[in-house]
Amino acid sequence: MAGQEVEIEGFVHALRIQSKVSFMNVRDSTGIAQVVILKDSPASEALKSLSLESVVKVTGHAKAEKNAPGGAEIQIVSLEALSAAAPELPIPVVIKTGEETEAPIRFDYRWIDLRKPEKAKIFRVWTELEKGFRRYWDANGYIQLYSPSFMSTASETGAEVFEVKYFDRKAYLAQSPQFYKQMAMASGFERVFMVGPVFRAEESFTTRHLTEFTGWDFEISYIESLSDVMDAEEEMIVAGFEQVKKAFPDVAIDVPARPFPRIPIVEAKRILKERGVPSAEEHDLSPEEERAICDYVKEKHGHDFVFISEYHTSKSAFYHMRLDEGSDRSRRADLLYRGIEVTTMAQREHRVDVLERQAKEKGMDLGQLKDYLNFFRYGCPPHGGAGIGPGRLVMKILDLPNVREATYVPRDVKRLNP
Repeated sequence: MAGQEVEIEGFVHALRIQSKVSFMNVRDSTGIAQVVILKDSPASEALKSLSLESVVKVTGHAKAEKNAPGGAEIQIVSLEALSAAAPELPIPVVIKTGEETEAPIRFDYRWIDLRKPEKAKIFRVWTELEKGFRRYWDANGYIQLYSPSFMSTASETGAEVFEVKYFDRKAYLAQSPQFYKQMAMASGFERVFMVGPVFRAEESFTTRHLTEFTGWDFEISYIESLSDVMDAEEEMIVAGFEQVKKAFPDVAIDVPARPFPRIPIVEAKRILKERGVPSAEEHDLSPEEERAICDYVKEKHGHDFVFISEYHTSKSAFYHMRLDEGSDRSRRADLLYRGIEVTTMAQREHRVDVLERQAKEKGMDLGQLKDYLNFFRYGCPPHGGAGIGPGRLVMKILDLPNVREATYVPRDVKRLNP
């Protein structure tokens, strides 16, 4: 648009006021434009009262300038302040290398933190990743459903649930849309996906845990084994990664080859023992073990993903199908990506008598599970599905230090603001 009059609106990203000519960088969601203001311009006086991060409207003439951001600059005609920013910012938007504000303070002022282009990019990558997943869901006939967050009983075993007052009785915030995905299978929907909040009352202070996060869930009917669920997620991930790679060629992302490596947990434990990695728990993997088995898979198979399967029933939900009748192993798997679990999946038990028996074995009250168990009394296809943590995927794709950085407004044990 060189030679044309243009108008831009955005935040004042940088100011250099000099005696004869001044420069102002204006930032919007598409990038940064350099504005040139000569001393005798009517806008020169208005420039003196501007502060960084004020919102302005600029009109002027575009001019090619190879040294300017984006290869162009604007010779100003008029300047209007749309919203003045307080002179002292609580956190800087423009930072020098190694001078990033500590995370807790940045999260207190999250809306300012997100003005940084590199922070906004996190959510552009997330958007592209979800586009790819949705493209797969759309092409394969999935139905999108929206499950409730209030439940009359906890959706998972364990005590990590938020209890809330619900008029004259108790309710619980959903730890997962699990029951409602399975209800959809009993409804004959066959393939569904859900995108929504998940609540976990975990007193965890790690880089991977939040008390509320966004989950992507899917469930499919008429499966023959857990492999069908693994196959489906592999296709989703490939579609998502391809979309990110296409939209952001500068992001170091490898589209994974299929099939992903698949290792039973007993075999994974043997491999880890041979590599001298300590095991804190017989039937589960510690964060250290997750990183180590991913390192092994990268060395052995050149792959960033691995399914760890056939978990012990003590680490499986009551609704997970057993590997075989009487087995102490279940048809459950976790998907690890670059050292961290990003998915838990399982083939579900769809036979009501077996479900009731397994719930009793877990010490659960069948009365509280009445509505859930009724889903299976009147016919229900064999089915399975998964819960995916997209925040963890994005964290690892961009090599972020903490899942909070990949979360728009994070919630953890200590944080309920902004």
